[in-house]
Amino acid sequence: MQAAIPFPDISPEIFTITLFGVEFALRWYALAYIVGILVAWRIALHALARPGLWRDDIPPMTKAQVEDLLTWIIVGIVLGGRLGFVLFYQPAYYLQNPAEIVMIWQGGMAFHGGFLGVVVAGWLYTRAQGIPRLAAGDAIALGVPVGLMLGRIANFINGELWGRPTEASWGVIFPHPLAQDCPNVAGLCARHPSQLYEAALEGVVLLGAMLWLAYQRGALKVPGQITGVFIAGYGLARFVVEYFRQADAQFITPDNPLGLVIGSGQLGLTMGQILSLPMVVVGVGLILYARARVRV
Repeated sequence: MQAAIPFPDISPEIFTITLFGVEFALRWYALAYIVGILVAWRIALHALARPGLWRDDIPPMTKAQVEDLLTWIIVGIVLGGRLGFVLFYQPAYYLQNPAEIVMIWQGGMAFHGGFLGVVVAGWLYTRAQGIPRLAAGDAIALGVPVGLMLGRIANFINGELWGRPTEASWGVIFPHPLAQDCPNVAGLCARHPSQLYEAALEGVVLLGAMLWLAYQRGALKVPGQITGVFIAGYGLARFVVEYFRQADAQFITPDNPLGLVIGSGQLGLTMGQILSLPMVVVGVGLILYARARVRV
């Protein structure tokens, strides 16, 4: 094996307290959700406080409406993320063990499901309040990459969702027994830190592009454009990183080591890529629709 990076010894739990004989732990992954939502909320408020960024200099929501919508979004993330994981990745298992569907503390959330949950929650709230949906979607989307970045960093700290085996010098030796189960690799197995690739592309790069478009290029004056950039940008970033990310175990067999759902050998698509391609198409379509709508 070539030079590789040892996995940092960071506990998934920040701290644990015991109350009435029951242990409660704050984990990095939970903190990532909390901080990500709070930062996205502040970014939305910052943009809404600047009428000149919006079409006709009229922000689509008030501060109070953003705070109310935040509750709907949290519910959408949790329900959508959990149901997405159940339906997209392990439907057979949860069909046999339906009581475990609600056990979200055991792990198992899917971004694509959480995204759909947020879309549904946002659509219902804006419809009830008479808020312009596309502009509201732009305000929400602006800060979402922060949560994605923090979530992927938490995945890395947890030592989960690692990448495929690699001989690159920046490969990481993840300690989990399954991460060390690498056919045809003698000794320790280094893997791509694909969680950090995602944090960079879905988080830093996408956030920078969206803020630049919103604050420097007047993208918020075209309702729906920033939302389209986010959807397409995430889908493209996830599609690319899937070439380095280890597929979910249920898709991997001796004859299909890459866990392809469509195709075989070295050519094909993983489940993550199948779910991401429609996002690219929808995102680009939304950008074109938004721009055409403003020109009319």
